[in-house]
Parts: sequence; structure tokens; C-alpha cells
Amino acid sequence: MRTLNECVTRTQPGEAALVSAEPREVRGWLERGEAVLVDVRESDEHAHERIGGARLLPLSRFDPEQACAWLKPGQRLVLHCKGGKRSADACRLSLGLMDRGVAVVSMSGGIEAWKRDALPVEGVAGARGLSVMRQVQIVIGAAVVGGSVLAWLVHPAFAGLPAMLGAGMVLAGATGSCALASWIGALPWNRIGASRGGSCPVGKCG
Repeated sequence: MRTLNECVTRTQPGEAALVSAEPREVRGWLERGEAVLVDVRESDEHAHERIGGARLLPLSRFDPEQACAWLKPGQRLVLHCKGGKRSADACRLSLGLMDRGVAVVSMSGGIEAWKRDALPVEGVAGARGLSVMRQVQIVIGAAVVGGSVLAWLVHPAFAGLPAMLGAGMVLAGATGSCALASWIGALPWNRIGASRGGSCPVGKCG
């Protein structure tokens, strides 16, 4: 059930198609009740600025079955992030849904493209601070530097800390799920507005 404005991308022969759509097309689907929009950014980003009616399911703990449970028969699942990369990753995590006939779409350009098209966004006054991903970068960077210094000055065994973090980043990149980001995102100062647009109990597709 694709329209002419949707873009289908195949990165390798035999891979499932990744479908994208422009913000104005997505807006039309939402107005007609033909799609459910899911924000895969972190909860702090969603609280600061969001598309009205978008559900929140961060990529760091993305569950395709939970997103699928929000759909009514015939609706598309549209995923968005800030610029389009994380939503494309979430689409790849949703290949099982596509194999079952669920239409999964990444919104091209994310919320930034939505705003460039002069489409409305909502926000929480005073919501600010470091994003979850910047906090993750700070924690990993500090741990790598600290482990390296300790390995040099105290004992070589401390070199295991940077190695462990490096392995964790490889796993996060391979699976699209980051345990550290999920843990940091659950900290009290990052949960502002997390219930808005919110999380529902995990369900199964009917």
C-alpha cells in the first residue's frame, strides 16, 4: 500500500525494502487516521520537542511488537527521529513485522524535516539539558580515559575497561539497542515527559 511519494530503498539484494515518506505525506496519513507515528528518539528529546500525537518508543529499548500493538487494522507504522538515521535503524529492527505484512515507514529527515515544512510541533516549557546520547558519550569517554590512565599508572588490567566499553559499542551498533543509553534514559532527570505520548504495555500483533 505504497504511494508515489514514498521512497523504497534496498541496500543489498534479497534484503527487505526500507520504505520512507516525506513529512507532508505522513501528516496526511495521520489526519486521515491511516498511520500511527512513533518517535524513536530518547525521552528527553521527546519532552523538549515533539510532533503532536506521536508515541514514544526510544531506539535504545525499541520493541517492534510494542509498536505493532498500537496499530489498528490497515494502519501504517511510521517511525521518526531527529534526522532519519535512528528511524531507519528502527525500521531494520522491524523487518519481522514487514515479513508479516505490516507497513513500516521511516519519515525522511525526521522532526527537522517536519519543521522545515512548517508543520507544527509541541514542547515542554523549560525542558532542557544534555540529551541521553550526549550523556552516554560523556560516560563512555570518561571511562575510556580513566581506564587508560589507570592501566598506565596502576595496573595493566584496567585496560579491560576501555575494551569492554568498545565491545559494548560494537554490540549496540550491531543490534540497534544500547543498554547504557537505556539505563541512563531511565534516570529521574531524563524521564521528564516520558509518559506523554507514552509507553504502553508490550502487546502482540493481531
